[in-house]
Order: sequence, then C-alpha cells, then structure tokens
Amino acid sequence: MIAYTVRRLAYGFATVLGVLTFLFALFFLYATPEDMARRALGEKAPPQALEQWIVNHDYHHPLLWNPDNPGQTLIVDHFRRMLTFDFGRSDADDVLVTRRLRKGVGPSLSLTVPLFVGGLFVSISLALFVATFRETYIDRAGVALCVFAMSVSILLYIIGGQFLIARVLRWFPISGFDPSPEVIGRFLVLPVFVGLAASFGEQVRFYRTVFVEETNRDYVRTARAKGCGDGRVMWHHVLRNAMIPIITRVVLAIPFLFTGSILLESFFAIPGLGSITVDAIHENDFATLRVMVFLGSLLFIVGQIATDICYTLADPRVRLE
Repeated sequence: MIAYTVRRLAYGFATVLGVLTFLFALFFLYATPEDMARRALGEKAPPQALEQWIVNHDYHHPLLWNPDNPGQTLIVDHFRRMLTFDFGRSDADDVLVTRRLRKGVGPSLSLTVPLFVGGLFVSISLALFVATFRETYIDRAGVALCVFAMSVSILLYIIGGQFLIARVLRWFPISGFDPSPEVIGRFLVLPVFVGLAASFGEQVRFYRTVFVEETNRDYVRTARAKGCGDGRVMWHHVLRNAMIPIITRVVLAIPFLFTGSILLESFFAIPGLGSITVDAIHENDFATLRVMVFLGSLLFIVGQIATDICYTLADPRVRLE
C-alpha cells in the first residue's frame, strides 16, 4: 500500500509538472507581457504605465533563459509560484489571488455540496428502483426518461427554471447570493434544483446499468433462492457489490466540489470559484486563470489516488501493489 501510494504520488507530481509546462507554453507563447499589460490597462495606456505594470507583476524577466541570473526567468517564477502556492496578485485588479479564493470557496461549497449529496441519493435510489423492475414497462420508461433528460442542454434547464419557477411562479429569486444563514437557502434552492434536474438522467442511467449487471451475478440468484425479497437483494446485496463503480464516480467528484460549477454560478450570480474562473477568462487574468487550472488538476490527481485507496476499503479482494 505504501509503495503504491508513493509511486502514484510520483506519477501525480510528474503530471502536475506537465500541466504547468503546458500552461506556461499556452499563455506566454500566446500573449507577451506587453499584450497582458495592454489588456489590463487599455490600448491607449502610455508606455511608462505599461512598463510599470509589467514590473509590478514580475513579468519583466526573460522568458526561458537569463545569462546574468538563471533563476530570474518567467518559467522559473511560474513553477516556483505554483508549487509553493504563492499565487501572487490578479492581473485584472491587483487583488491577492489567495484572498479571492478564500472568498469564493464558501459560496461554491454551499452550492456544490447539497447538489452532490442530493444528486447521489436521488440517482442511486431511482436507479435501484428502476433496476428492480428491469425488463418491464417501468424500466423502459425510466431509461427513456433518462435518455431524454440527457439530451437536453443544461442551459435549457437553467433558463426554463429561472423563467418558470423564479419569474412566473415567483417562488425564489432569479439570481443573486446572500451568505446570511436566514436567507442563503432561498438563493440556493433554485440552482440546486436545476443542477439536480440536469444531472439526474446521466447518473440514473449509469447506476441503473451497474445495478442491472450485478443482478445477473450468481450471488443474486443464490440470495433469491434463499427467499430474499427484491428490496433486500437490491439494497443489501446489489448495492454493496456495486460500490466499486460508485466509488469511482463519487471520489473523483469530491475534489471538484471546491472548484465550483461554472455554468450554475455564472447564470445565478453566485460569487464562487466557478464565477472567478469565468471572470478571469473574460478579463484575460492570466494569474488567476492559471491558478484555477493548476488547482483543478491537483485536485483531480488527489481524487484518483483517493479512489484507488477507497477500492481496498470497499472490496477486501482488491490489493494495491
């Protein structure tokens, strides 16, 4: 276990280095520091202001090689900042990126955590129900509904939910966010409901396939021969033995709870990390955008390692070597 974990950590670190190299090439070869300064200050900014902006953001060093001081280059500074979590200041408004992350993680978690927990409970419950009546009209109707739900764009769910529930029925605000405990739920119900409606089709379809495959195993036929009812077979036997694919989806999804939902946060004006990413793209804020990409890749690698470890907890037959 320890040797496997160390090896996976080494592979993960190499992957992070590859992501950082790709980010550096993508941004600095696409846009020079002068281009970044013009986008931040405007096309009519005087040359002195552009030079001062470049110096203030440490973009005045050579790109790859500095004969006078090899450590003072943009690529070395790029890797040093990311690997030491010294993210610096935003290119758009000079605000510390870490301060912006601290402000955005709370709203993101307040949206993604209930969406994740609710979606997991609803999708697994519906998938077990549909799989119990496999090869019947209930199963076929459930599969057809899932396929239909998967075929609809999430944008239609968002616009339809805002129009029907918020504008016509006036049950909840169309958009906005207030972290006060007494009103925060009023702003989160609609985006959580829309997120559940947009994701349940794909999740129920996946889990239903997993459960139906498990119902064809020998242990299910043995349990039925011993007199176990459908409910006990599905909840106590099938669900337990289908934990490996469930864990794969669940554990890999947990790290991305911290990066927010880009579309939901943007359309519902939730100031989370997803909105920060969209704002960074619109404002050509390279400092913030590279941090969000770096954190996303780092969390994904951590999720993969945690998934492998959870396999051994769910199934004693799994050995990590």
